Amino acid sequence: MKTKPVRTIILSALFGSLVLFGSGCEKKLVNPPDGSDMSGGKNIEYPNADGYSENNLGKEGSLGDTSKSGKSGNLSLDSNDDQSDAYKREHGRCSPGLTPVYFDFDQSTIKSDMTSRLVSNANFLKKNQNARMLIEGNCDVRGTNEYNLALGERRAISAKQYLINLGIDSGRIRTVSYGEERPLFTGQDESSFALNRRDDFRTE
Repeated sequence: MKTKPVRTIILSALFGSLVLFGSGCEKKLVNPPDGSDMSGGKNIEYPNADGYSENNLGKEGSLGDTSKSGKSGNLSLDSNDDQSDAYKREHGRCSPGLTPVYFDFDQSTIKSDMTSRLVSNANFLKKNQNARMLIEGNCDVRGTNEYNLALGERRAISAKQYLINLGIDSGRIRTVSYGEERPLFTGQDESSFALNRRDDFRTE
């Protein structure tokens, strides 16, 4: 009687162990990008080219929706701390009693929903006759440094002109642009970008 060569026995044993191992592995299903569900009801979000899920992005030019989660982008809520993200979202780098004005992407025009903030800032100056104001123009990080410095200056000048039209002496207001150089929020998402497209108002 012939005996099987040792090589044949070893190969048979290896093949048998692979079959047993393969039958014990869990099959993983991945939802296709067309949105059909192969995962038993689990939601899988597909990131866009920038690595952010479409569900996490605010609309271009918006400040983000905080009505449900209480969060926007990388912001956290801790209103007891004037260095918290919630405080900075509301006040930017403005002096007490003044409020920031936000801009649409690549725009320096005062939006209609921002005019009440400028009226409030003008009223502050009318009540504080000795106060002088510095308007600081800011941009998000997209675009060149030179372009954003010019855009920040246009934003600051737009706010200055609006205050002048409300009766504030132009000699009490000066402007400066920081462009993209002083981001208040460092997240690379639209909510953070929108919060960095801003004029801050500071007393001098």
